[in-house]
Amino acid sequence: MREPSSGWAPMMRMAGFFSFRKRDTPSCVKPRTRISDTVLANAGAPRTPLTPLGATLPKAETAFKIPAAPKGVIPKEAKMAADSAPSDLFSWAVNDALSEGLYFPGYPYLSELTQRAEYRRPAEMLAQNMTRKWIKFQATGDNAGEKADKIKQIEAEFKRINAREVFKQALEKDGFFGRAQIFIDCGDESDQEELKTPLSQSSNKITKGKLQRLQVVEPIWTYPDRYNTTNPLKDDFYRPQSWFVMGKQVHASRLLTIVSRPVPDMLKPAYIFGGLSLSQLAKPYVDNWLRTRQSVSDLLAAFNVFVLKTDMASTLSGSADENLFTRLELFNRLRDNRGILALDNEKEDFQSISAPLGTLDHLQAQAQEQMSAVTGIPLVILLGITPSGLNASSEGELQAFDQWIEAQQESHLRPPLTKVLNIVQLSLFGEVDPEISFKFNPLRILSDTELATVRKTNADTAGVLIDKGVIDAGEERERLASEEDSLYPGLDLNKQIEPPGQPGMEGMPGMPGDPNAPGGEPGGEQDQADLANIMAGKDDGSSDPGQSVQMNTAQTAPPVAKQPPQ
Repeated sequence: MREPSSGWAPMMRMAGFFSFRKRDTPSCVKPRTRISDTVLANAGAPRTPLTPLGATLPKAETAFKIPAAPKGVIPKEAKMAADSAPSDLFSWAVNDALSEGLYFPGYPYLSELTQRAEYRRPAEMLAQNMTRKWIKFQATGDNAGEKADKIKQIEAEFKRINAREVFKQALEKDGFFGRAQIFIDCGDESDQEELKTPLSQSSNKITKGKLQRLQVVEPIWTYPDRYNTTNPLKDDFYRPQSWFVMGKQVHASRLLTIVSRPVPDMLKPAYIFGGLSLSQLAKPYVDNWLRTRQSVSDLLAAFNVFVLKTDMASTLSGSADENLFTRLELFNRLRDNRGILALDNEKEDFQSISAPLGTLDHLQAQAQEQMSAVTGIPLVILLGITPSGLNASSEGELQAFDQWIEAQQESHLRPPLTKVLNIVQLSLFGEVDPEISFKFNPLRILSDTELATVRKTNADTAGVLIDKGVIDAGEERERLASEEDSLYPGLDLNKQIEPPGQPGMEGMPGMPGDPNAPGGEPGGEQDQADLANIMAGKDDGSSDPGQSVQMNTAQTAPPVAKQPPQ
């Protein structure tokens, strides 16, 4: 029969009853260690792991519900209108796919994240680089040269309304919150009935001097009014027709809405018709970085771990010295180069163990690289960290980043800037000139050596094209006059240019055009060769064109009689 697992063993079985006796404990088996309540109390409360900022997830039933607008944004008599309730569309997401980052955290929480540099810097860097070189206005067509005055007026108007700074702030808000809006103030800010009407780009709607200013509006102060959810074939599908701006109904055409990272249609109502913010995208990676940084800091603080060897059975049972934990706490408070711990000569031993620190820098660098990867910004721009190692360079990363920024400019800045340009022209001239446009200035600036190489390559190419008869010299002069980086910007195209050569020397003995010169008639092949040699300074092996002229002249001039010596 199998004995019970306790310390009691059966003696005999009588009438279905068992009797037990206490089993003798072998001397080789140590009694179990008993931990008293006093020891647990002295040991202190257990440590909790680092809780990242905002790690608490919302409940499944509230993750994708349409957020409520702050008080005062929507009038009391108005309600958000839609063709159908979108809440049923989110059932697929709230059950199985709910995890960190797959929900709209809300504008108050996103506002809190802007206080951390890890969330703020990516949005600021993107906005700064997208507006760093700004734009240049230009005119095309046959009368492009006559529109310089118009372009100067447009440039002055863009400076007056502070368009560059306004768009930079809007791009920052888009990075912080996932949506940014710019209000076009045409003097109708206080006219609520006029704000409800579309702002058409015509002279009937926008008269001269109509444009007042551009104003950035944070998304927390706006809320959609009506939108189409039934007909995907229409242009306004899941696009609000108007917005509530602190109680005022404003037509969507009066607001320039920028959403760089849109979400699918089903999630647009949950995101208040905005998109994903950079803070929301970077949050899991920032939390990982914060934990890594804090862990490294804690490890450095506890670089040395002190170990006390003692009688743990007696200590934990409470039968040992009652002042043990008090003694250890005193040592922890006085732990420095002058600290000392008194030990029992027979029962205690003291050791110090150092934690390895060789790979901590790699762990931190990996966490930083993850933050850089999710934002698309190189570490040298995001954090100012340059690559280390022999011949290490970030030139390739910077070029790729500039190309990505140029693509972002075309996708998210050109449409609203084009609308502002049209409104500015209507406000200045009463009409829109379709031949006036703008281009984004290149982000990369060539060095003097690189610029000289480009100019030489262009000059050599132009020389070949002229020789082949593809273009003439006048067309090349127009190119040099129109290019800003050329050595001759604004070149006078009406000036008559004399053919290459030295004026006044045609027909001289030995010069091209001399009928008596070897090589035949003027304008022959020999004349062309002589002219090329003179211009290049290579006639008869001489590098001085003056010497070659003198040599040719001496061949045809009459000899001079020698004078007898005196």
